[in-house]
Amino acid sequence: MTRSGARPAAASDVDAICGSLPETWFGTSWGAVPTWLVPHRVRDGVDKGRGFLLYREPRKDALDPATGEPYTDLLVIRTANADDKQALVEDDGPFFTIDHFQNFNAVLVQQSRLGEISFDELVEVVTEAWCACAPKTLVKKFLAERDDAQG
Repeated sequence: MTRSGARPAAASDVDAICGSLPETWFGTSWGAVPTWLVPHRVRDGVDKGRGFLLYREPRKDALDPATGEPYTDLLVIRTANADDKQALVEDDGPFFTIDHFQNFNAVLVQQSRLGEISFDELVEVVTEAWCACAPKTLVKKFLAERDDAQG
């Protein structure tokens, strides 16, 4: 169970949450890195999208302190700003950062540690990542519809 006693999040929830957000698609960024994308800029008739969550490949700049080996199950999740990033990192949860992301608004989390937060917390973090990257008009429409549905 999570700190709140709610249903723990799971790695299997990530794609379902991302796919439930408006106008998202699963593609690649930074070469061939699996990434959830939102519309960004169309160039030469193609919208390459902007990534709001990506599955990070193991790299030597993110090592498991217990083993000294690169993490093999990292997600990179965008944040709206440095304050939001800091709040997630300082919270007593699974989110962290590394020097590589010092000047980038994103946090890292191991998929194997997602159970330390609730499903609802994961929905909130991923939705905020989507809001940080999606076109402002799309975000405004989505939030208005969500608020109307919640009463």
